[in-house]
Amino acid sequence: MSDIVIAGAGPNGLMLAAELCLAGVRPIVLERLAEPDGVRRANGLVGQVVPLLHRRGLFEKLAEVPEPTPVPRFVFGAFPVEFADLPRNPMYILPKPQHELEQMLIEHVRALGADLRRGHEITGFTQDENSVTVQVQGPDGPYELGAEYLVGADGGRSTVRKLAGIDFPGVSWDETVSRSANVRIPQSFVDPVTGGLKLETGVIPPFQHHRTETGLFVFAPFDPANPALSVTEHSGAADFAEDDPLTMEELRASVQRVLGADLPLEPPSGPGPFLLRRLSGGNTRIAETYRRGRVLLVGDAAHVHSALGGPGLNLGLQDAANLAWKLAAEVRGWAPPGLLDSYEAERRPVSERVVMHTQAQSALVAPGPEVTALREFFVELLDSPDTRQHIADLMSGADIHYGTDPDSGRWAPDLPLADPGPLTAAYQAARPVLLDLTPGAALADVAAPWEDRVTTVSTTATGDAPTALLIRPDGYVAWSSTDAEPDVEALRTALTQWFGAPVRSAVSSPR
Repeated sequence: MSDIVIAGAGPNGLMLAAELCLAGVRPIVLERLAEPDGVRRANGLVGQVVPLLHRRGLFEKLAEVPEPTPVPRFVFGAFPVEFADLPRNPMYILPKPQHELEQMLIEHVRALGADLRRGHEITGFTQDENSVTVQVQGPDGPYELGAEYLVGADGGRSTVRKLAGIDFPGVSWDETVSRSANVRIPQSFVDPVTGGLKLETGVIPPFQHHRTETGLFVFAPFDPANPALSVTEHSGAADFAEDDPLTMEELRASVQRVLGADLPLEPPSGPGPFLLRRLSGGNTRIAETYRRGRVLLVGDAAHVHSALGGPGLNLGLQDAANLAWKLAAEVRGWAPPGLLDSYEAERRPVSERVVMHTQAQSALVAPGPEVTALREFFVELLDSPDTRQHIADLMSGADIHYGTDPDSGRWAPDLPLADPGPLTAAYQAARPVLLDLTPGAALADVAAPWEDRVTTVSTTATGDAPTALLIRPDGYVAWSSTDAEPDVEALRTALTQWFGAPVRSAVSSPR
């Protein structure tokens, strides 16, 4: 019997598999597609997940720079929002297409020892108190897998969610049509100063949402030779049949309606893969529960929402990081009571906030004079640094605070350590960490009974720093102290609460 079966080898399923492997559990990942489909989806990562990938040693596998730095501005509801003057800028982005992220994660999970099976589709399952039996259709015919847990990471139309009988309440809309494609455009239409799109109506900056009274337009020259265009209309949806493939002529007509200017478009050149997609309407939904018995949901299987602001991978990949170590603790037998249930308790409020701000952004880009008036008012609000800080924290996920303790539950800060090497190694291994900055490593003996599952890093820090941090594998603080002599009983309580009973008594433990 396998410990864990994961349905879906998209970014969220792969991230979950990698985190489980680091925690000492080797999952089986079942993907119904025999090969990646090559469809262009997300164009990058936005928010707190970027530093998480950096801590795992994965950021540099995708980026051309050694470590992430905050961006000076981003977009919210088609407004460019300045962050450079904020005292604390948490907005990180990694502009890489999703298929490159997936390929990196595939190589990562295979190197870690996960069993990735392509062309294998879940057709059913049964479960009891102790296990799940999964029915699978593979290339060589049907077979069954036994597992302790099954995780659905199989997208917004999740088969696992449907088979588990988990409702997916929310709202759908059909008032919009979005068309996206990689194209070639004449060089005369590219502004040499900004790199934006130069039209008779003016220059449209690159990588920003441009709202008009009839729709929304984005020019994204990630590949200058084959830039991506995306145009969303609130009308003009009747010039195609649902089953018709998107054509350059249809896209060009949509651009003309939204921008009021003609833009010559040609198909992209080169090996691809290239984006060519039409989407009608959309959904905003959150699963009624993220867990039913031994079946759990992660990523889009648990929630879908508008893509405005690019929050999807930030939400889904952090779901995976949150769930993995808790699931591994259950399988390995040291999970304290209620640990696995804390996955939904912590992540559902985060998905609710993503739904809130993507719906708010959708309202701000809608057509109509009343929306135009609202946008004029919003411009005034953006003059306030407090408003811009709030938006930066909201979109990046820096406002995540698990629990009610003001001293824990937030992302562990990066501290100026005298020797950062051991902490870096622990982060890359996805280990729980006690960062002991007390003189003489006073807390090492306290944590020793948990040394099979918690790494103690004793060093010193320069500048303003706490005296100790207990950091969960997903990067969030479980306990902290700023006291010169930390409360060791409070530390023991936190260690037990999050990482289970100690394997031996503190009295007999060596330093």
